[in-house]
Amino acid sequence: MAPRAVEGADPKPGELALRALAFLARDDDRVGRFLALTGLDAGDVRGLLGDRGFHLAVLDHIAGDEALLLDFVAEESLPPEAVGRARRVLGGGDD
Repeated sequence: MAPRAVEGADPKPGELALRALAFLARDDDRVGRFLALTGLDAGDVRGLLGDRGFHLAVLDHIAGDEALLLDFVAEESLPPEAVGRARRVLGGGDD
């Protein structure tokens, strides 16, 4: 887990999305479900790593499954609201 720069501060939205993607990728079932629901294949992901819309899609996927969200934020030592705040910054609207 990457250390946070300032205790209590949220990571940047793009950074949080990439951390969420890494979380998904550590489990074949989690990443498989993400790829199936987005219609992407693993080869597409590398080209999308810097894409704001892709970051939003990753965070939307995490936020859309409460158990997944809670597992992710527990692993990252973040409050669940951090994902919602990152989604809003990326243009995802309200939770």
